[in-house]
Amino acid sequence: MGKMLEGKVVVVTGAGGGIGRDFALAMAAEGARVVVNDIGTSTHGEGTNQGPAHKVVDEIKAAGGEAVANTDSVADTQGANRIVAAALDTWGRIDGVVNNAGILRDRFFHKMSPDEWDAVIKVHLYGSFNVSRAAAPHFKEQASGAYVNMTSTSGLIGNRGQANYSAAKLGIAALSKSIALDMQKFGVRSNCIAPFAWSRMIGSIPTDTPEQQARVDKLKQMTPAKIAPLAVFLLSDRARDVTGQIFAVRNNEIFLMSQPRPIRSVQRSEGWTPETVAEHAMPALKGSFFPLEVSGDVFSWDPA
Repeated sequence: MGKMLEGKVVVVTGAGGGIGRDFALAMAAEGARVVVNDIGTSTHGEGTNQGPAHKVVDEIKAAGGEAVANTDSVADTQGANRIVAAALDTWGRIDGVVNNAGILRDRFFHKMSPDEWDAVIKVHLYGSFNVSRAAAPHFKEQASGAYVNMTSTSGLIGNRGQANYSAAKLGIAALSKSIALDMQKFGVRSNCIAPFAWSRMIGSIPTDTPEQQARVDKLKQMTPAKIAPLAVFLLSDRARDVTGQIFAVRNNEIFLMSQPRPIRSVQRSEGWTPETVAEHAMPALKGSFFPLEVSGDVFSWDPA
């Protein structure tokens, strides 16, 4: 069998390190020509550095692959257009987009500043829209193409101190579904991956107690390389029937995540009053309420 992405041209944003770097390396190893995009900021989105993107390009070339670096910001519409243009100018086509670029500005909600909100939404949600939108006309024209969008259990389930990141990541899940619906007729697919992996972005987890240290040690086993195989598959023609889905990857486990659907209903033929809502609707629905859990409560067992 040939390489799974032979002949394809893919863009990976935030590919200078962590999960994005492993995606770029894995895709190149499977025959893809890769635009390695990374603005080279800190995890908080400060500063820029052209080094990381170029370093990954050098790694790909050293292994016999083809790649080109781009250091534009996904948060900027023009920048996103230039990222996609890098693929077209270099290789004349684009077949896949991985929206992976991200920053963190964690803060408890009552202390979160508008700037901390904006910065995270801009990179994650606007960034995913900007790069996807730049590629969309080309995907439509050639009647093929695939998006892999990075979401997070912080948005799908919940986490403390991450209102900006959680909102962006759940927004990305909805964006991905909309792309899948709108572009299905052109043979274009869009899916999400929620990764569990040790990277710079979660490197700030405290290790003050033996329990915290043990948790971090377990997280460190979950290398970004574990997530790459699913991303490679989702960009390949072998995934032609897979679209509009949300997957999670944790070490050697792959999960299909649920999407919101009605689970219980109540009705009164005469309609509702605030009083009957209190007396009838809430008691009837309460048994199906979701507990106020964070990701660690739902994924409470050790990774396989």
